[in-house]
Amino acid sequence: MLIVHMLAQAAAAATPEAVAAPQEGVISYPPAFFAAQQPANAHEMLLRLPGFAVETGDSVRGFEGAAGNVLIDGRRPTSKTDDLEEMLRRIPAGQVERIDLIRGGAPGIDMQGKTVLANVVRRSGAGLRGLIAVANNHLSDGRNMHGVRLELSGGSGGREWEGSARYGYGNDDGGNIGPQFRIGPNGEILRRSFVQNESDGLQKTVTAAFRQPLAGGRLGLNARYFNEKWKFEEDNRYLEPAALGVETTDDLYLTDQTEFGARWDRDFGARTKLELIGLRQDREREINSIFGDLSGTQDFRLQRDTAETIGRGVLKYTLNDRLSFEAGGEAALNELESRTALMVNSAAVDLPAANVDVEEKRGEVFAKAVWRPTTAWTVDAGVRFEASRISSEGDVELEKTLKFLKPRLALTWAPAPATQVRMRLERVVGQLNFDDFVASSDFNTGAGVSAGNPDLDPEQAWVAEAALEQRLFGATLVLTYRHSELTDVVDRGPVEGREVDPVTGAVTVRYFDTPMNIGDGTKDEAIVNLTAPLDRLGLKGALLKGQYTRRWSDVTDPTTFESRRISNLRPTEWEINYSQDLPQWRMSYGVDVYSGWTETSYRFDSIREVKLHNAYVRPWIEKRFQPDLAVRFEFPNVTSRGIRFTRQVWDGPRGASPRLYTDDRDLGFGRMYYVRVRKTFGA
Repeated sequence: MLIVHMLAQAAAAATPEAVAAPQEGVISYPPAFFAAQQPANAHEMLLRLPGFAVETGDSVRGFEGAAGNVLIDGRRPTSKTDDLEEMLRRIPAGQVERIDLIRGGAPGIDMQGKTVLANVVRRSGAGLRGLIAVANNHLSDGRNMHGVRLELSGGSGGREWEGSARYGYGNDDGGNIGPQFRIGPNGEILRRSFVQNESDGLQKTVTAAFRQPLAGGRLGLNARYFNEKWKFEEDNRYLEPAALGVETTDDLYLTDQTEFGARWDRDFGARTKLELIGLRQDREREINSIFGDLSGTQDFRLQRDTAETIGRGVLKYTLNDRLSFEAGGEAALNELESRTALMVNSAAVDLPAANVDVEEKRGEVFAKAVWRPTTAWTVDAGVRFEASRISSEGDVELEKTLKFLKPRLALTWAPAPATQVRMRLERVVGQLNFDDFVASSDFNTGAGVSAGNPDLDPEQAWVAEAALEQRLFGATLVLTYRHSELTDVVDRGPVEGREVDPVTGAVTVRYFDTPMNIGDGTKDEAIVNLTAPLDRLGLKGALLKGQYTRRWSDVTDPTTFESRRISNLRPTEWEINYSQDLPQWRMSYGVDVYSGWTETSYRFDSIREVKLHNAYVRPWIEKRFQPDLAVRFEFPNVTSRGIRFTRQVWDGPRGASPRLYTDDRDLGFGRMYYVRVRKTFGA
């Protein structure tokens, strides 16, 4: 214990900019801690936070389960569709009073199921503030992905407002040119072709928010509109045998999305607080996908409209600085209308769950408590009960009710200010993805069309987690291990469909891949997170951040009944970020390195592996010509990292049918050149 205490003293002495309050489980970082880098917004400040990486949250229905790991003024952002990183970028650095790092829980703070949270505390008042930025990303094939961003905020007299508008082009840099081979079961080359594709689109986003006192409390309103037009075009030209000609794929994705939210908070005395939230979002999605070769065409169409309405109320009570309680409830209505059609050479194919209307009514009640029996221990406990009724009309008629009890217990032990041990045991229930309910297409990979399945149960897991955090000489090391016992794993399996000849009326039975519950399984994750200032090595203002994640999983394949990994779970990922601030030159520079990774997905008649086979490297440099004017240069993908797709195909179910061939395509993507000019103004 003496050694731990000495290490804690050394760590505290090495970071005088941070004001620690370990007895509250919180470390506060004032603006002076970030001053050397001269960050423009809260997101850039969080990138410098020791032992912390921003998590944007899960894309699920409902409000409770979609939380990220950042609070703003002690509250979760009301919006679900507005990206958390974008919200943080809209908070100017000059508006940030401090950032609190909450480790293991603190009275009065809802940890949202996380063991570590960051709370961005804003200054009150200030005048008009704004930002305008223009950027362009020049691709190696000559395309230019340009964009413009405008942000404004201000307020006085207790009223605050903010707005933003973004217009810009984006691209998929996963690979767009390279060879493809089809290899027979004995290693012979059956086909050889050359692939060339491009995937890009235009996005437009407008957001607005307003806050003011109301009825003894504070009202906040937010709105967002998002529009996207995205296209994918591919030519796969056969060289051997040349008689096969060219396979073409043309996909068009159109999206319109709106969201409106409201939050009202009121304090009833010093200990009691009420929070009410309302949210409505609507999304219209249209997909047109056409695949053609010498044998004919496949034409897939999808029109999908979704809507979500959420109401939520929370009552919080703080007994003292060691004990707080929270209770509340949430109700949600989710609606889906989906219409799909598949034509093969003008012949209609009967897709399972092609045209469905789905409605989900879901309710949840919860109670939570945070207790600090001593300065070294924190207990964060809670229980939630969820009930939902899902009904489907159209091609699939069903109705079912689901009920789940979800307890949670988190313990934090801090034997010294620089050392913390965190433990968590929780039952986690996933939410069904409406995208799994309806058919989808993936022609360019050869996977074709997948059927929908509204009759899914959510995946459940008992999760046990342990983490050790150690701070030493300004560096922070966090080791985390997480084990999940899974039930009703959602993966892939076969379902039967029919093809009707338009002339003869003959019916041909076809099998389609579909999402389904495949039984129980396990998943383990080991995570190492390091933040290390390098001043002691003579690199003043330099910072090294890194994260390494290793995953293991085990489920039973529904086709072969053999053990395998969960589909699309990456076994290994890592990243390293190095930066150095040179305030005497009003300049910063650095390099971001992201590992390659492998994803394997299993279907009843194929196995597809996607592999990024080397690291993605992005050097950058930013020059501040004035305090309010900065130019940033980036060189994304300086290593010209590509992507490799390997797909093994069987003549029927795997394990009971012979393997026909393996498609292997290795696509490259060249270097990019990115420049951004950013001008800020106001307080």
